Order: sequence, then structure tokens, then C-alpha cells
Amino acid sequence: MEGLQLRTLYKDSGELELSLARVPVAEPGPDEVVIRIEATPINPSDIGLLFGAADMKAAKFSGSGADVKIVAPVPEALRRAMALRVGQSLPAGNEGAGTVIKAGANVQNLMGKTVAAIGGAMYAQYRTLKASDCLLLHPGTTAEEGASCFVNPLTALGMTETMRREGHSALVHTAAASNLGQMLQKICLKDGIPLVNIVRNDAQAKILREIGAAHVVNTSKPSFMEDLIAALVDTGATIGFDAVGGGKLAGQILTAMEVAAVRKMAGFSRYGSTTYKQVYIYGGLDTGPTELNRAFGMSWGLGGWLLTPFLMKIGPAETEKLRQRVADEIKTTFASHYTKTVSLAEALGAEAVAAYNRRATGEKYLINPSL
Repeated sequence: MEGLQLRTLYKDSGELELSLARVPVAEPGPDEVVIRIEATPINPSDIGLLFGAADMKAAKFSGSGADVKIVAPVPEALRRAMALRVGQSLPAGNEGAGTVIKAGANVQNLMGKTVAAIGGAMYAQYRTLKASDCLLLHPGTTAEEGASCFVNPLTALGMTETMRREGHSALVHTAAASNLGQMLQKICLKDGIPLVNIVRNDAQAKILREIGAAHVVNTSKPSFMEDLIAALVDTGATIGFDAVGGGKLAGQILTAMEVAAVRKMAGFSRYGSTTYKQVYIYGGLDTGPTELNRAFGMSWGLGGWLLTPFLMKIGPAETEKLRQRVADEIKTTFASHYTKTVSLAEALGAEAVAAYNRRATGEKYLINPSL
């Protein structure tokens, strides 16, 4: 049994090549299943692997159908960062969903069922995986509805869990009108968690207010810092999750948290407030340097946050509780919305690549490898 799989290859010539390869489908072991993939999203983390440091504006597109190919140059200054990938043809796609078409002896109960799965190499027509890497979807849930069961939902839940475990009671989120941001807002409404949403324009603010957001601040407004401080005074948020990464935003959040904390102090301290403030960078929408103007006292932290290490930290039992919540609320809290559904070949077309490589809010592509 064979199927098409999307591959990304960095050559020693300094070029990145994306193509479709026909690969064998492994027979399932006793605790494994073979899934016919029917829906798999293109997330920002997937784009990072697909394109690496390549200049996609200079990409050349050729072929059609199973013979489609993209070749893009990697700028000389960025080739060192790609050095460990030379000669490796890598599969891509973190998560997806589809129908179990083969099942091992110990997991026959999954035969014919619709499941979501995480495990990489999901931009493929078929995928052999451990049953433990799959999430059985409730009857009536489609593959499209379940395709984004893992990365965004578990990241959003991971943020609120991190907040609780680190002793905070409210949080801040940037790029907040994204699919993930909307999920986080719904979680916070359901769980009674005050949330400060940071967006770039009024259209994004409108999206969040329509789903019940109480605090939305717009970085494009002259009053941004004043608005952010007011929201932090109101909510008491002392932890933030930043999808932008580069630029001044992470530092502005820490500064606004400090101003909000100082306003509640009884007296002056030249070291600032004793309130601990934490911002985690979990994305890189801005790949430039992170700029800090240390106007936020001496009780603060800035770090990185990723889903996989967080899940490893909380362990299998707690992870399974989060996964089950996602399955239970997949049509409500964790519903995803897609701009367009494309085939594997169409995902390597110039129009689709230009669209999802923009990583714009509200433009999320879904691949259906069975098309």
C-alpha cells in the first residue's frame, strides 16, 4: 500500500525543494492504526518546517498533480541556520483527522471510526500511528471539525493551566483574534478567567467582542498603552502569552503590568512593585529581535513556552483530561474556521502558498489529502 506525502528538502546548493513523494504505508502493529487523512490544517509551526529560511517570494513553481514542485532559494546569510537539514527530505504536518481503515489486534474498536491524531507527517494520504496518539471523536463529528484538535486547543488550555499552576489569576494574549485566540477567549468565558486581548486593528477587535470579550486593546491606536494599563488594572493580569515575539510588544506588556501594580501600592519603592510579572513568547510572527526597555521593576520574567514540553511536564493523565475536554467541546469552544480547503497538490500552488505564508489572522488553510 502506498500514498502521496508532502516533503520538504534542503539541498547543499542552498535551495529548498517541496514536492510530493509516493511512500509506502506501514502495516499497523498490535496497538497501531492506519488513518486515511481527510483534513489537516496548515499552522504557523507547520509553515516554519515547510519553508525554513527560504525566500518564498523568489520561489519557482512547476508541474501539476502529483508532479508539482516548488524550488526556493535560501539567502546566503541564513544558510547556517539550515545546515543540519542538508540532504534530509522531511515530512510535515503536525496534526489532522480522518478514518481508521486498518487497526491492530488490540485496537480493533477503532476500525472505521473518525479520529484526530498528532504525530507529524500528516500532510499525507495515509498515516500509520499508535492508537495512543489518536483521539476518538464523538459520533457526528467530521474530520474537518476534528482536524485542529491538538495544537491550538491544547495550546489555549495549556495557557490557562500554566496561569493557574504559576499562581496567576488572569492573563494577556497577543494576536488574539486568531483561531487559537478565539478558543482562548471562549475558554476564559466558560472558566471565569479575566482575559486581556491584544489585536492590531478594529476588525480583529470586532471578532472578539462578538464572542463576548470584555477587554480588547488595539496596538494601532495612540491610546494603546493607556488602554492596556486600564485593562490590567481591571483584571489584575500578571501573565501574558505573546505570539509576536519580535519588536517591543512583550516589553510593553511587562511595563503596563508594572504600572498597574504600582497604582495599587501603598507607598513608593525605588525597585518598583513586588508583584511578579511573566510574559511567555510562544510564537514568532515578528522574527526580529525582542526589544526590552526595562521600565518594569525587578520582579519579572521573560521566557519561551511550547506545547510539547508543557504536556511532558504535566504528564499523561493530566494531558488526557485536556484532550477529552477538546473532544467534548469540539463544536463549540474549540471550533476552527478555515479560509479554504485544498488538495496536497493545490497546497503547493502559488496562490495557496502566498495566502497561508502571510500568516494573516482569519486566513487558515486546510489540506484534504484524499482529494
